[in-house]
Amino acid sequence: MAGPEMAAALWKNLLQTTKETILQQRMTSLYTAAHGYEEERIKEKLQQFAGGSINLSKEDNGIAVLTLNNPKLMNAITGTMMLELQERVTELESWKDGKGLIICGAGNTFCSGSDLNTVKAISNSQDGMNMCMFMQNTLTRLMRLPLISVALVQGKALGGGAELTTACDFRLMTPGSEIRFVHKHMGLVPGWGGGARLVRIVGSRAALQLLSGAARLDPKRALHLGLSEETLSSSDETGALEEARAWLNQYTEGPASVIWAMKKVVTAGRELPMEAALRTEKDVFGTLWGGPANLQALIRRPKHK
Repeated sequence: MAGPEMAAALWKNLLQTTKETILQQRMTSLYTAAHGYEEERIKEKLQQFAGGSINLSKEDNGIAVLTLNNPKLMNAITGTMMLELQERVTELESWKDGKGLIICGAGNTFCSGSDLNTVKAISNSQDGMNMCMFMQNTLTRLMRLPLISVALVQGKALGGGAELTTACDFRLMTPGSEIRFVHKHMGLVPGWGGGARLVRIVGSRAALQLLSGAARLDPKRALHLGLSEETLSSSDETGALEEARAWLNQYTEGPASVIWAMKKVVTAGRELPMEAALRTEKDVFGTLWGGPANLQALIRRPKHK
């Protein structure tokens, strides 16, 4: 085999191996049977509480829109919606052309948290812990998606809905909207990972204030704390979604392989000790160096401007 052909074969092999490793790391569950997690038991329970849906549309430009669709109950998340959310995340994990994700709610509001009928029916400790572990697994996989994700917050994002926004890379808010961690009023703390993620977004002092005070976060304060990136000008569903698409487009231009790599490096930097994060960055760098996007860029732009 000639030199260039051998180099190309080695690069292709490295790329495939690294991609498989990255995918495996992303899909690894936080909890297994060793932690007392009974996934099939909680799935059977959740299946009994129907209502609403989680809709997913993938667009040609690599942007997907995931919609919480239960507007009669302010998009409260029912048992079957929890199951559907897991299915949609699994689908997004294998979307090779995907680059960005917008999460929003139907009917001009985001999400009022868990459906109370579901919560009351699984109020025993064992089921509650299983539900907690199920949703933490799902939202952690959502957070680790190779896509750049943004929560489009219209109306209210309460309780579990507020937690869901923290599983996205960014948050955009419309005028008059609010994010509120109301768990204290339910005699609870966040159970879907929202507390841990909130600390990493706004810091421990602000997180403690928001959780212990169950404070209403309007767009201005959310922007000040760094929880929100921008307050959009439009309040209506269609206009806000168009604004969110335009905002996200500035980060998703270019090949999907490069966007995936950027997200992986940032995820590693956030979650891993420094040495492990550096090694991950090296591995990801190796999948791009000398690859199609890199070579095309060298031809197109010999010098930075």
